[in-house]
Amino acid sequence: MVPDVSTGDRSRGLLSYLFGPGRRNEHTDPHIVAAFAMPGINDPGRVPFDQHHGALSELADYLDQPVKLREQRLGKKVPQHVWHCPVRTAPGDRYLTDEEWAEVARRIVHSTGIAEHGDDAACRWIAVRHAEDHIHIMATSVREDGRRPRNKGDGRRAQAECRRIETELGLRRLKPGDATAPKTPSGPEVAKAERQGRKNTARVWLREHAYAAAAAARDEDEFFAVLTSLGIKVRPRLGPVTGEVTGYSLATADDTDAKGMPIFYSGSALAPDLSLNRLRERFGLADGKAAGQATALHTSRTDAGASWRQADGELRAAYMLVTGGTAVDEADAKVQAQAAAFAELLHNTAVSAPRQLRAEIQAAAIAFNRANRSAIRADHRAADALRQAGRTLLTSSTGRDGDFVAAALTSAVFLLIALSEWHAQRGHAQQAAAAQQSLVHLRAAQQHAARPALAQLAARAPSPQAQDRLAAAVRATIPDHAHRILADPAWPALSTALAQAESAGNPPRRALADLSKQRELDTADRPAEVLVWRLRTATAERVSQRARSAASRSARPVKNAIRTAVPAPRPRALGSDTHRRGF
Repeated sequence: MVPDVSTGDRSRGLLSYLFGPGRRNEHTDPHIVAAFAMPGINDPGRVPFDQHHGALSELADYLDQPVKLREQRLGKKVPQHVWHCPVRTAPGDRYLTDEEWAEVARRIVHSTGIAEHGDDAACRWIAVRHAEDHIHIMATSVREDGRRPRNKGDGRRAQAECRRIETELGLRRLKPGDATAPKTPSGPEVAKAERQGRKNTARVWLREHAYAAAAAARDEDEFFAVLTSLGIKVRPRLGPVTGEVTGYSLATADDTDAKGMPIFYSGSALAPDLSLNRLRERFGLADGKAAGQATALHTSRTDAGASWRQADGELRAAYMLVTGGTAVDEADAKVQAQAAAFAELLHNTAVSAPRQLRAEIQAAAIAFNRANRSAIRADHRAADALRQAGRTLLTSSTGRDGDFVAAALTSAVFLLIALSEWHAQRGHAQQAAAAQQSLVHLRAAQQHAARPALAQLAARAPSPQAQDRLAAAVRATIPDHAHRILADPAWPALSTALAQAESAGNPPRRALADLSKQRELDTADRPAEVLVWRLRTATAERVSQRARSAASRSARPVKNAIRTAVPAPRPRALGSDTHRRGF
């Protein structure tokens, strides 16, 4: 059951909508199911058609009487005096009768402070039903005694009451809110998107692109430049005294009002963490040295394998931090920072990953945007390494290394699971649910990336005798996980990886001992597959280090040989042009 509290200043206008046909003729049988008190006032939904407009005006005047009396006494307008709260059941919930909806309305106005039970001087209100799955509660927020109601935090209080109503009425239990969710698109926004044949409203489209731009940018100037390059209109907000930028608004090129002017949405209206102040907390986290490193990473092209290896390593480090955290506020702030940096890394991965994986990773990134925000304030400096690793992916060369991509995605899956559990342990129901939704897409991408490489490794599995020897090494080195590893369908692929590591000079028992310390094996559904990617990346790193060492050792003798092989230049005559020029 979802309540949505808002305010306005036109009682008659809202009543016309509630008792009208709806914007798309979706209203059926509008009528009042509950009210504060209506002596002699007609229900506009139950009068003949020719009396409909008169009944609406009569009801508006009745609801506005305390408001007008207060205005006469104070000599000024009462701002935003119309209180509005639609309450909707979740898809699949059972049908509620008018009597049940009336009780819901009475409980909502009581819990929010609009009209508490037994308070004869409370605000005037009505509850209108014009569809099977929801009602609209409307009130004028001036009490009979002329005072304003004590309804601070009414949205949060309505949410809490709806959670109790769901339990009592046997409805689907929704996740409680925590004031960190972005504003949902309005009805007119949704209708406009449908008319234009768009999948998302302008608000949602701008939000997704703002997140992606923030993930790729190093500072706010680059953030605005990326948005502009996407065809998004950027309007900075300037301070009246200093003239400095204090905020910003975004608009799409084709989302205009009735006068043809672009409709702008402020960053905070898109999402709480997209306000300029929140973005500056992330952009300004590094000192000069770190910022210089970020610039070097951003402007130079790096080896694709190295970028994915770096991302894999930082994802594993973040996993260790999240799973090793405590309930201490400082530790929670660092974990929240890892969540924010991980959200950015997902967006950058969606751009950098092989093309066949991008759709699923992008869907994972969009879903995780909700898990990125909680009531805990992030210590962004603690996640600088993970954030930089994500940005480095944007600078990788066009070549792709399937092993490193699969390994990084595997680490990302484990980190996402850990963040989901962390949110759940702290009662962050909305964030935990969003993380689980993101996990579905990320797992799909990881499995898609892993399947070809695992099949290739399994096809090259060593002889049965060699596999028996390697299995014995697994039992001796990792006895707690040996049974699950050997029963994993990825065991043939792991046996090939172990044989390759042995050929590269890393004995199986030593390689397995190094890998057995990783916590992922405790929760992995397929521990052999996890070991495959860990082993493959470790082997590749050893080979790469050997190549670099060999190159550095051979560089100096070759350079000396070249120096001795080149004959010294013959002295020129004193009268030559070179001598006269002073060279």
